[in-house]
Amino acid sequence: MGRIKSALEIALEKTETVKGDKTSINQFETRQNGKRLANEFLNDGKKSLEEEIKKCPKDEQTSLKQGIFDVLITQLKIPDTEEDLLRVETAAKGIQTIVNENRFGTMVKQLSQILRQYMNEAARYEEAIKQQYAPKLKQKEDELTRRLGRQVKLDPFQDPEFVAFFNQHINALKESYQGAIDQIRESAMGYFEGKSK
Repeated sequence: MGRIKSALEIALEKTETVKGDKTSINQFETRQNGKRLANEFLNDGKKSLEEEIKKCPKDEQTSLKQGIFDVLITQLKIPDTEEDLLRVETAAKGIQTIVNENRFGTMVKQLSQILRQYMNEAARYEEAIKQQYAPKLKQKEDELTRRLGRQVKLDPFQDPEFVAFFNQHINALKESYQGAIDQIRESAMGYFEGKSK
């Protein structure tokens, strides 16, 4: 009767011919380090990406920058809160450091203005939507008060109908600003890849 091989022995036999490519492994590790640096930069904003890149050996800088860029580009999106807005602005400044292109720096300033305008408009939209929905919400509160025999006050965001109404209008507003985000992302990718847009 033949000997039964363990799963480990079978796996080792299949991977005998696979050799580790030291360059690929090093590039992967450097890219991961770049991702870590980008997250630290986003979280405190004090770390100098430029200094960290200069510390890195020349032959590893491309991989480091790729890791940083991969994280920062995902942060360019329409913000929901003031904290989100600051994160977008920080990410855009980090990308500016990586691409080192004056025209992109101008775009970053414009993006910041556009997103601040969006935040102001979103706040006005929220108030207008609440006012428009107020009579219907009052009607629901009165119905619940009558049914339960005690005063009921509803938060509009607890009402699924209001949430759907609100999301519909806010999403329309977001769509009108999405073009600016898409444009800066495309430009960032173009500059990063060495193409001028």
